[in-house]
Amino acid sequence: MHAALRVITFCALFMANTLLLFAQTLKYGKPPNVRNGERIFKTTCVACHASDGRGTPQTTAGFVRPDTFPDFTRCDQTTPEPNSVWKDVIVHGGPSRGFSKIMPVWGKLLSSEQIDDVIAYLRTLCTNKHWPRGELNLPRALVTEKAFPEDEVVISSAVNARGAPGVSMDIIHEQRFGVKNQIEIDVPLEFQNQNHTWYGGVGDTTLALKRELFSSLRSGSILSLQGGLLVPTGNRTRGFGSGTTTFETFAAFDQLFPTNTFLQTQVGADLPRHTDIAPQSIFWRIAVGQSFAANRGLGRLWSPMVEFLADRDLTTGAKTNWDIVPEMQVTISRRQHIRANLGVRTPMTNTTGRPVQLMFYLLWDWGDGKLTEGW
Repeated sequence: MHAALRVITFCALFMANTLLLFAQTLKYGKPPNVRNGERIFKTTCVACHASDGRGTPQTTAGFVRPDTFPDFTRCDQTTPEPNSVWKDVIVHGGPSRGFSKIMPVWGKLLSSEQIDDVIAYLRTLCTNKHWPRGELNLPRALVTEKAFPEDEVVISSAVNARGAPGVSMDIIHEQRFGVKNQIEIDVPLEFQNQNHTWYGGVGDTTLALKRELFSSLRSGSILSLQGGLLVPTGNRTRGFGSGTTTFETFAAFDQLFPTNTFLQTQVGADLPRHTDIAPQSIFWRIAVGQSFAANRGLGRLWSPMVEFLADRDLTTGAKTNWDIVPEMQVTISRRQHIRANLGVRTPMTNTTGRPVQLMFYLLWDWGDGKLTEGW
């Protein structure tokens, strides 16, 4: 109980400090003027993007249209991108984010407020307002799952830094379909030193479906539910799997604050088919972080975070395991579609037999481009 209180107190102090230390980055000096943005767009941008935002036809454009050329009426293309991405490209030109140089630099011709007006107008060209906006796609934590449906490939690793030698790796594929849905496939690989001999194999594979239930850019909130099956593909004898099919379900709620401070929460349960083989359990996770970027919020993004993780078997006399994970995510590519995160997971309670782990992942947001693009 005392450990749990320390976790909650630390979380509250962390949030209070970040709210005080970082200036607001989401608010504008004045509300963007959509009508002025339309006027600017239709007098300066139509030569390439056409008056409807779909792009000038190839036969009259006078240039070869790159694969990344936008159609602003396509919500699946535009809604995953936050305004900061568009502003960076308009201010500094296409190469600033690894896009084509045919997008010129407008930062010397248009004021910051005029560019905000243009972006506000471009947002009106997506007429389906049910798509969750990219600002709510918060930085991915090492353990806590986020609510935003995403197109990502993640290679995640954990190395035992203290305790029995072992390495685990998860290969995760996430893919959106429709407006609010996402499928997830997670294939874990386990390597353990048992009695001075290393063994390796596949763990229990996860097949899951996520659905966003609610999102609001105005409030900075997004809520999703996920349900999935953990297929017993791992060797139970070696400790690589549970030995039974397990249904896993959780709710994920994320909150973005006006200071770019964010809070991610996840609450769920693992419900094995055969409880005589593996016990039912519940888990809850909290990630608190702060995003900040160079170049007045348009450059490389840094996101320090701290996670508080808890799980408990639903058996008589079971104790709650609490872990803490300080970490740092950073964007690597100029397009910011390649990201890395490094952290340390440390047990806070019931530490016997539970190792300290060095954790790392490499993330590819493949919806934003190929691995070789955007550098």
